[in-house]
Amino acid sequence: MNTTNFDGQWTRRVIERLGYGTAQGSSTRGGLRGLAVMARRLEEGFDSGFTIDGPRGPRYVAKPGPVMLARRSGRPVLLFHIGLEHAWTLKKSWDLMQIPKPYTRAVLIFAPELEVPKNTDHEGLEKKHQEMQKTLERLRDVAESWFSLTEEERERARKEWNN
Repeated sequence: MNTTNFDGQWTRRVIERLGYGTAQGSSTRGGLRGLAVMARRLEEGFDSGFTIDGPRGPRYVAKPGPVMLARRSGRPVLLFHIGLEHAWTLKKSWDLMQIPKPYTRAVLIFAPELEVPKNTDHEGLEKKHQEMQKTLERLRDVAESWFSLTEEERERARKEWNN
């Protein structure tokens, strides 16, 4: 899903130029329409993705869209975070976007799939949304500290996430 605001259109063009499709919408404008497009694309056999904290943040606070789409589609939510050893941080951007420095190492940490049954009610959706948020926070903590961990701490993290 891609935001409909001006800067999102640049992102949309890049994504589409790379051969991927987009659905226009965000947590503040056209989100339900965008979720409907994404659900249709999932039914057609495509995958979908979100920038989890939306177009305006707050940074690292997940929006409910992925959980809502998972309930509608019956597909699980796959949560991950990428940690970089060396990066430039865009300090004037709301999300402090990072650009990897050349030849840096990265780590990609995945959580187990988050399932949302199709019959989940409003309260259940909220619980799944909270579960998603907590999992994303744990993923971020591990991924962003990965290169400062000892090998023993890394092994502990591997065991935790590979169960």
